[in-house]
Amino acid sequence: MVSKRLELIFDFGSPNAYLTLKVLPGILDRTGAELAVTPCLLGGIFKATGNKAPMVQYAGVPAKLAYENLEMRRFIERHGLTRFRLNPHFPVNTLLIMRGAIVAADEGRLDAYVEAVNRAMWEEGLKMDDPAVAAAFLSANGFDGPALLARTQEPAIKERLAANTEAAVARGVFGIPTFFVGDAMFFGKDRLAQVEEALLG
Repeated sequence: MVSKRLELIFDFGSPNAYLTLKVLPGILDRTGAELAVTPCLLGGIFKATGNKAPMVQYAGVPAKLAYENLEMRRFIERHGLTRFRLNPHFPVNTLLIMRGAIVAADEGRLDAYVEAVNRAMWEEGLKMDDPAVAAAFLSANGFDGPALLARTQEPAIKERLAANTEAAVARGVFGIPTFFVGDAMFFGKDRLAQVEEALLG
């Protein structure tokens, strides 16, 4: 039996993507699905679609922002995600670490890289758009930080991230986290129940 595939369009800049990845293992266990993480650049998605981060989009609607924060707190409490904290350097420019994700994927280490950098961003609060900070963190967490970051400057790595981002936009993606079960698209951590239903269905 071929396992069902759940694709996650991902960028480290989204705290909701971090929260989602903490909850997905249970869904994968219950559905027998396999997760495929597709690194994309959220800034590129926003630029291509005219979308904006909620803190910008709803800057003039304080009640909406307050409710977004309430929903996040409820999600965190429901799933016991006590290690999460907002990055004090937010918003962090994720271009470097997302190119790093392409390098890690090329080297067969994407899962470990995503787990580590998510921790740096949303548990340890590191400024991961600083190359020195990123290199030191990666080297302390099982990677050759300088070598990995050096590869982020390779044209093929840059082109692959751009191509992933363009392909996601062409499929209708406007933000992160976005999920695909086959051709069916779901946006946001609040759609995880629907994602699970689609995988079971």
